[in-house]
Amino acid sequence: MFSFEIEARDTRSRARTGRLTTAHGVVRTPVFMPVGTHATVKSLTPEDLGTLGAGIILSNAYHLYLRPGHEVIARLGGLHRFMGWDRGILTDSGGFQIYSLSPLRKIDPQGVTFRSHLDGSTHYFTPKHAVEVQESLGADIIMCLDECTPYPADHEYTRRSAQLTLRWAEECRASRSGGTDQALFGIVQGGMYEDLRRESAQALSGLGFEGYAVGGLSVGESKDLMVSMVSTATQELPEDRPRYVMGVGTPLDILRCVELGIDMFDCVLPTRNARNGMLFTSRGRLVIKNAQYQDDPEPPDPGCECYTCRNFSRAYLRHLFLSKEILSYRLNTLHNIHYYLHFMNEMRDAIQSNMFPEFKNGFINRTSEYGGE
Repeated sequence: MFSFEIEARDTRSRARTGRLTTAHGVVRTPVFMPVGTHATVKSLTPEDLGTLGAGIILSNAYHLYLRPGHEVIARLGGLHRFMGWDRGILTDSGGFQIYSLSPLRKIDPQGVTFRSHLDGSTHYFTPKHAVEVQESLGADIIMCLDECTPYPADHEYTRRSAQLTLRWAEECRASRSGGTDQALFGIVQGGMYEDLRRESAQALSGLGFEGYAVGGLSVGESKDLMVSMVSTATQELPEDRPRYVMGVGTPLDILRCVELGIDMFDCVLPTRNARNGMLFTSRGRLVIKNAQYQDDPEPPDPGCECYTCRNFSRAYLRHLFLSKEILSYRLNTLHNIHYYLHFMNEMRDAIQSNMFPEFKNGFINRTSEYGGE
């Protein structure tokens, strides 16, 4: 059921549009996947996401393995039925969460031992187990287990880490059960070293995955270094497979990566920032708690057609946020997810029209005038 077809290319960059076909529908790329870590995009219902136009979301095997347990979800009919979502789902294998959340982890050639951030219990993940967990969840796209290389790290450590990720990718590929509609993506590592990124991408390409991710980014490095690593990896990955940069990022990050030929993105920024009172708008970022909005009758973004902007003022949203009302999280999140998905629609249209550089420059000029993206 899984396939990927390139529809259009921008002639002045490496940007492209495509169709990603899964067992739960067709997704237009470049695509942003809202993050639903615990089988929910915080404060939104699946109906909300469908109305907003989301075709695929991200959930996380690490969190669902710990609670409620992948066996529970499998017995209840799989992740789609469990969360009432009939469109695409990608699950992250948990490598980054083990790196970032586990208070104690120990890596060996066969897998990784870690303690749950919930109760301190000890667990052991192997590449085979990571695949088994994700297959039982029933996600449309599943990820290989990888080691997220710390930053900074020296060249020798990073080389050994990337080799381990490659070995685990081979084991993940060999562990797949037959008769599944799921696509398995390999993950490029290599830290912040161009030679290691290139070697990792070349080696993974030879394994014939359905798609490829670039991982280990947005871990403290500069934006320019992040873009350089994406560019290096992308040049070595197959043209006919989808490319996914994990955990990136801001609208400008996304623009710069699309320019390099990236097709898929996820990031917690639109939802997390919404809960912290920061809204993305066509004029730049808007911090709704600021006193200047106390009597402001304007919507957050006058040009936006989301439910929040059509019905509520900045003054009301500021009141909700300062009052710590639950509705604040919901209305802000509705707006930010709409912004991201609309932004991706506009970008796809620009690529289709061979106008991507003009779109990018217009975005930068428009948002910088108002203090940032």
